[in-house]
Amino acid sequence: MDFNVKRFASDAGTLFSRAVQFTEEKLGQAEKTELDAHLENLLTRAECTKHWTEKILKQTEVLLQPNPNVRIEEFLYEKLEKKAPTRMNNHELLGQSMIDSGNEFGPGAAYGNALIKCGETENQIGGAEREFIQSSAINFLTPFRNFLEGDFKTILKERKLLQNKRLDLDAAKTKLKKAKMTEGRALAEQDLKMTQSEFDRQAEITRLLLEGISSTHAHHLRCLHDFVEAQMTYYAQCYQYMVDLQKQLGNFPTAFSSNNNQSAASGGASVSVPILPLSGPLASNVGNASSGFTELQNFSGSRKARVLYDYDAESSSELSLLADEVIMVSCVPGMDSDWLMGERGTQKGKVPITYLELLN
Repeated sequence: MDFNVKRFASDAGTLFSRAVQFTEEKLGQAEKTELDAHLENLLTRAECTKHWTEKILKQTEVLLQPNPNVRIEEFLYEKLEKKAPTRMNNHELLGQSMIDSGNEFGPGAAYGNALIKCGETENQIGGAEREFIQSSAINFLTPFRNFLEGDFKTILKERKLLQNKRLDLDAAKTKLKKAKMTEGRALAEQDLKMTQSEFDRQAEITRLLLEGISSTHAHHLRCLHDFVEAQMTYYAQCYQYMVDLQKQLGNFPTAFSSNNNQSAASGGASVSVPILPLSGPLASNVGNASSGFTELQNFSGSRKARVLYDYDAESSSELSLLADEVIMVSCVPGMDSDWLMGERGTQKGKVPITYLELLN
């Protein structure tokens, strides 16, 4: 019991001595031991690293999850060590709506078919986004958090100890200056020697930790490379998905234009639908197909054609079509330029050219 009392008294005396020393320094009534320039630079560098790591971490979280409410929810689940509920992202929600509406309008109709294809692509983009977020969380966010919650907290702890040891050292110096009796000076000199040794030891420990910031920068650089690579993969996937979708929808603008012309002829208001400019192989394919239809309409004879999309006949004069089947098509004098005569065995009927691809 006496030992605990003495220890408490000693700790209280140390805290009081530090408080007095700190106050007198602030008031300019006591000298302060300055850290060497190298150690001061290391401390400044560590603070700078902590500041920008926090900022980059926060902005990356905003990029990966723009909804602040969802971010808070995910943070709470993480702290409670529970798995957050799986939810569809915005691309997947849009994709599902497009697919549902496309099935409602009918997969055999041009608009319904287009909606389904767009919805499937949005789902693919949503899946790529999910993979990008997961990869970034593991390879980029986690190392940044580990530094802030691990290494930097250790640095703060050791820096606080260094501050205390520095106050003890300066208090010992002040005590030695005030000592008058020979015996008192001897005790003060012994105390100063001990506090100087403890301060030097703590300064070395702190310096070694702070020099580890260089390794942190090297690690974060590797993480940055991983993050950029994940972004590159994500955007490349999205681009490829959209290129593939544009190829699938290459013939749809003509169909829409045809529908608009029919609406105008029946007295309805016409709607102008912009057509995306095409380039590269897609433009070449579309141009070749168009010239093939023109040639077929200008000369007699028949050609094989592959059906691009399902089509439900709207009258007895038309022929229903199934995607990917091959039929024979020919031009009949006086027939609308948007239609051809199709033959499947003994079945014959009009078919829209926008649903066909001529074969060589």
